[in-house]
Amino acid sequence: MNEISVEELNENPFKMISKNWFLITSEKDGRTNMMTASWGGLGFIWNKNVVTLYVRKSRYTKTFLDSSDDFSLCFFDEKYRKELTYCGKTSGRNEDKVSATGLTVDHIDSVPYFRESRLVFTCKKLYCQEMASEFFASSSKELVGTFYGDNDWHVMYIAEIKGVYKAV
Repeated sequence: MNEISVEELNENPFKMISKNWFLITSEKDGRTNMMTASWGGLGFIWNKNVVTLYVRKSRYTKTFLDSSDDFSLCFFDEKYRKELTYCGKTSGRNEDKVSATGLTVDHIDSVPYFRESRLVFTCKKLYCQEMASEFFASSSKELVGTFYGDNDWHVMYIAEIKGVYKAV
């Protein structure tokens, strides 16, 4: 992996997040876990380049994110769609997703990522907050029923992008 600056990114963030998906990857007690995500954003706040993520309270990966300040976002070529689909549907509570996918864990400054990634962001958590119905605008209350009828709310994470790495 070669480190590049955030300014060197020339990809459409809407496509890379919502259409191509990515893995949120973290470690806890020496074990790596990941989940596929397709909701998030890139931006700038507190004089820092940041990523915003949304992880449901029920997701096993949330316990990994909450146990460490550092994690990575791993973006892949389309040929890994099967592995990304698996990581979005299967819980690491029940099996070792790393072994099942055959992906290779490596580390950048002790942050886990997958060698097969074409692009990696290493991140440091800055802020997290659970979403709640009372904060939805009155004109958007239908979203609560559509996305949170089961009361499994997302937690929003804002994390600083510490490094961006591109496959050689």
